[in-house]
Amino acid sequence: MTSTTPYADLTPELILSAAETVGLAPTGGFQTLASYENRVYKIETEDLPWAVKFYRPNRWTNTAIAEEHGFLQELVDAEIPAVAPLARDGETLFHAGSYRFAVFPWRPGRAGCVETVSERQTLGRHLGRLHLVGAGRFAARPTLDVASFVDPAITTLADCPFMPADLRPAFLATTARLRALVATAFADLGAPNLRLHGDCHAGNVLTNDLGLTLVDFDDCLNGPAIQDLWMLLPGDQCEQEEALATLLQGYELFRDFDPAELRLIEPLRTARLLHYNAWIARRWQDPAFPRAFPWFAEDRHFRELMGLLATQERRLDAPPIRRWVP
Repeated sequence: MTSTTPYADLTPELILSAAETVGLAPTGGFQTLASYENRVYKIETEDLPWAVKFYRPNRWTNTAIAEEHGFLQELVDAEIPAVAPLARDGETLFHAGSYRFAVFPWRPGRAGCVETVSERQTLGRHLGRLHLVGAGRFAARPTLDVASFVDPAITTLADCPFMPADLRPAFLATTARLRALVATAFADLGAPNLRLHGDCHAGNVLTNDLGLTLVDFDDCLNGPAIQDLWMLLPGDQCEQEEALATLLQGYELFRDFDPAELRLIEPLRTARLLHYNAWIARRWQDPAFPRAFPWFAEDRHFRELMGLLATQERRLDAPPIRRWVP
């Protein structure tokens, strides 16, 4: 294993052996699940299947992972539909060779299918309760702010070898303006920070006949409540306002929502756009990334990115979406 091939030593034998060390009885069958930052496998056992998650080396401290696991257990204890890791002798983070891993009960379901009014209202109830449990702050996990998510991303992308040289001056000028607008929006609102899911989009919500389950808390962090809502608002402004209204119908049964936080949607979208592209750039030496994102190495991608950043600059100057009562 090296920093450029972090999972080179993660063989099928090691994966199955790791499952055995925590008391599972794998049958030998396993399936690689879609995950780029970590490696996640569905392990078949004599009883039920399990999900085994191997954490990317050197990304999180043990303390940060413990906070993720502790938050999940708090949610499960509050009967919020999340999935807490398996514990053995009070421990939830285990070791196999040079890797750290956790084991989760398998939850079947379809991702990305939160579409009906009823599903959005239900998801809103779950998120309202999640934010009640999330009152307070993580100590070892990130806070969603300019210093952590915007500044490093701008530096990474400006230095990326795939950035066309003729675009760099315009990129730096545009992102300097965007940074100022995003920083002002955060400073003006001063929204309280909660413990959040952090990456709450429809792909991280599973649906089945029993209801909805929130999954993939790998990016849980401190931030404003709207961070767990805005990625669930699809389409144009009218569609977003309608989706927001149905989410809040459920959310506010448990927790008040401050409509002033709607002014953070476009700043958060801007931060995510930069952070996502910088994430790919930082991980490019991992062979999984060129396979999954081959377009990232093309000039065309960065020229399209400049267009998206220009769109965000216009959106940051426009009024936010409105809250209305259906």
